[in-house]
Amino acid sequence: MIGIVIVSHSRQLAEGVRELALQMVQGHVPIAIAAGIDDPANPLGTDAMQVYEAIASVYSDDGVLVLMDLGSAFMSAEMALEFLPSEQQQHIYLCAAPLVEGAIAAVVAAASSSDIQRVITEAQGALVAKATQLGLDESHLSLVISEEPMINDKGHTSQIRLTVSNRFGLHARPAAQFVSCAARFQSQIQVRNITKGSEFVRADSINQVAMLGVRQGDEIVITATGSDAEEALAALQTLITTNFGEDNTPPHHPITPSPHLPTSLQGIPASGGIAIAPCFRYRKTPITWEQTTSREQPPHYHVEDTREEWQRLQTALHTAQQEIQTLLSHSSIQIGDAEAAIFDAHLLFLADPTLLETAQQRIFTQHLNAEAVWQGVINEVASNYRRLDDPYLQERIADVVDVGQRVLRVLSGTPMTIVDVSQPAILVAADLTPSDTASLDPTRILGICITAGSATSHTAILARSLGIPAIVGLPPEILQLADGTQLAIDGETGRVWVEPEPETLVALQTQRDAQQANRQKTRTIAHQPGMTRDRHQINVFANVSSINDTQQAVNFGAEGVGLLRTEFLYLNRTTAPTEEEQLEVYQAIAQILDHRPLIIRTLDVGGDKSIAYLGVGLESNPFLGWRGIRFCLDRPHVLKTQLRAILRASFRHQIKIMFPMITTVAEIQAAKAILAEVQGELRQAGVPFDEGMQIGIMVEVPSAVTIADQLAREVDFFSIGTNDLSQYVMAADRTNPKVAKLADALHPAVLRMIQQTVEAGHAAGIWVGLCGEIAADPLAAPILLGLGLDEVSLSPQAIPAFKGAIAQLTMPQAQAIVKTALQQDSAAKVREIVNDDLHLI
Repeated sequence: MIGIVIVSHSRQLAEGVRELALQMVQGHVPIAIAAGIDDPANPLGTDAMQVYEAIASVYSDDGVLVLMDLGSAFMSAEMALEFLPSEQQQHIYLCAAPLVEGAIAAVVAAASSSDIQRVITEAQGALVAKATQLGLDESHLSLVISEEPMINDKGHTSQIRLTVSNRFGLHARPAAQFVSCAARFQSQIQVRNITKGSEFVRADSINQVAMLGVRQGDEIVITATGSDAEEALAALQTLITTNFGEDNTPPHHPITPSPHLPTSLQGIPASGGIAIAPCFRYRKTPITWEQTTSREQPPHYHVEDTREEWQRLQTALHTAQQEIQTLLSHSSIQIGDAEAAIFDAHLLFLADPTLLETAQQRIFTQHLNAEAVWQGVINEVASNYRRLDDPYLQERIADVVDVGQRVLRVLSGTPMTIVDVSQPAILVAADLTPSDTASLDPTRILGICITAGSATSHTAILARSLGIPAIVGLPPEILQLADGTQLAIDGETGRVWVEPEPETLVALQTQRDAQQANRQKTRTIAHQPGMTRDRHQINVFANVSSINDTQQAVNFGAEGVGLLRTEFLYLNRTTAPTEEEQLEVYQAIAQILDHRPLIIRTLDVGGDKSIAYLGVGLESNPFLGWRGIRFCLDRPHVLKTQLRAILRASFRHQIKIMFPMITTVAEIQAAKAILAEVQGELRQAGVPFDEGMQIGIMVEVPSAVTIADQLAREVDFFSIGTNDLSQYVMAADRTNPKVAKLADALHPAVLRMIQQTVEAGHAAGIWVGLCGEIAADPLAAPILLGLGLDEVSLSPQAIPAFKGAIAQLTMPQAQAIVKTALQQDSAAKVREIVNDDLHLI
């Protein structure tokens, strides 16, 4: 298999290109990166030794293609060749193709088993092919919208017609999911809004898709041309028919005015709750410019070196992407993935090919500076949204301006403005961007009052997710208030009281206290043991993949960690983590848990998790291939390093070890033998560890279920992995959109496997847990309880809902539900009977 190496000054850029390229081929081509330098103050640069290590990690006699961005990247790549044996040097090819387009074209060609010369040709022709498809010339400088579906010689054009039924149609987050899904396929995909009579637009453009103005009930047509057209259409159809994973229930904003409370200002309710605190007027630091007479408008000037200017804009875009990615990660932890997906749309906006191509063309043809070009492009996009007759889509201007201003700020060197208050306050402003809102600290900002916006703006959505009462659309008089003025707000009614009277304060404080009591009740349940009404307890643990996840798990009421996915330690690097690196992370997680149980799963690679430097490459059926314990037993040095780190971390902590993908008794015996060998080495060296540490296995293949009685004699516990067990029982690849729905853990066939495992484990005197996405489904709670599981492990955010669900049940009720569920013939019927039974309880 041909290997690909990406050499860039920016590690973030290289990782983004690699991720995009891997998505195009589902990880089936080995790609390594050599990017950035180890200097926190100035991380941009290239290192010849990094390039050498990257080439070595993907080396193949079939060839290695090295793509470079600019400048020293070429020199570093040339120098790296000198470290390779002469017989290998002849198989390394330095390629002048564009980094992003070249990488994508190269991996697609490599995945189709092309030879190295064909891969080089495809990579070098990437820009030509794209320009041809777009029909661009020097005069075509605006955003491109095709009038008809694109046709090429790669296959016929297929199409589907669908009605969009989610509440707000293709607003930013669903549009981002739509674009991301379309980008996974090689086919050329377009979409048009039949209801509004639009023309076809490119499905890989976040702005063009959003500007279609697709609302609830609109009918659309999607066309796909190419070898995987049918698969692409099936995936997009699944995305749309499942409402992009959104809840279609309209938000409830009751307006219940209290006649005895005088109203000073009236706005639009955006996020419920009562807040009473001094006013804090937020004024964002303006961007200032050196090369213009106006401090508020970016400079316009002629540039001679257009390539350097384009690189300057690209660097600013990459910095903005990094900032948004950090904000996305922060928001995912604080408010959850669903609402944080707003910033996925921001990232896609920065990667929109039509927007970037327009900016690049204007720099090269008009010789304008980056600031002027970027501001012009942003203004055009905002104007296009503004001309739409759809008020909801017009609100997306705030997202466009947010992203646009971020890049301009980076170009100007203006530091980020943060909301910094010394004491709890109610923030008053003309407007807040989504980025501003997501960065707020709910312990300091108790309420939000702005004169712009609406209840469906992203600012309002984020405020609700953060639990901050918010009112939008207030009269401009509120901006005249002095800092420190006492305010009281009711986010349910949209009322603001300025220096409220004592009787008003008393009434509002009574409402606030009641609301806080309800929230405290929910938090209290989450931090209590998982208990049914008749006092039956089930341990509720969390699945985590990082130190940050662990802290969030504790905050959400996790009683321990039921699955630490150690793969995160091996990703985004070119060599395996050392024993000391692993030890540091395991100890940090154990410290956060403070003697709560921690179950560490040994490395589970293969299947849908490919790590090139470990030699886990392309397989015909990766889920049936060299993965999990099979890989680790064949690479005992990798397993022993991990086991040493886990054992050392176990000293004075409640750590358990779990082996994945066990299919035979011989496999667990072999794994235990290696563990015993490591334990002996540590004893001999005088290194302490928990001598009584429990050993368990993942039960995730049918063979493990059928011999569970034999496996139970070898271990201290089982943990049922329903994600994999479902796909193996149902013979349905959960990553294949055509059959993924079959891999449903609530199908009676899977439920019977779980029941059989629990019974075998309990008969042998060991405890049985379950880790899998099914535990996060509220309808699964009575099923898992009734099956007799001792423990469940799920995503941290789902813990309060799970504990709340079982707190309403008794064991006899749960067992009765299970008895009926096991007699059904589909997952849909299981959900139906559970839902009906829960309404009767």
